[in-house]
Amino acid sequence: MTTAYWMILVAGLLPYWPTVASKLRRDYDNAAPRAAVDRLQPRQQRAYWAQLNAFEAFPLFAAAVIIAHLAGAEQHRVDVLAVAFVVFRVLYTLAYLYDRPTLRSLMWAGGVFCVIGLFIAAV
Repeated sequence: MTTAYWMILVAGLLPYWPTVASKLRRDYDNAAPRAAVDRLQPRQQRAYWAQLNAFEAFPLFAAAVIIAHLAGAEQHRVDVLAVAFVVFRVLYTLAYLYDRPTLRSLMWAGGVFCVIGLFIAAV
């Protein structure tokens, strides 16, 4: 299995990291987890939002990696872009958790450019 395929697994698991961070509080109600979103503390809200964004970013990334593989794109380029995407997403999540909106936006853009690069590599 290629590095890029492993990055699909890592990216698929990334949303669960901020999920845990958003639920680390005494008043968390696992019986109604979505009902409590409005009552989260600011950092926990940001963790929840980071989780949602990670779920949103994943499908296009996974598709880009798979399409690049199927199109016979140069493997090293695909691997580098896939690893870079995951690094950008980890940094994005950290920037979100620590309330650094400009850095978060830059990391988001970096991830998007990696996905675009994967599609271009497939051409």
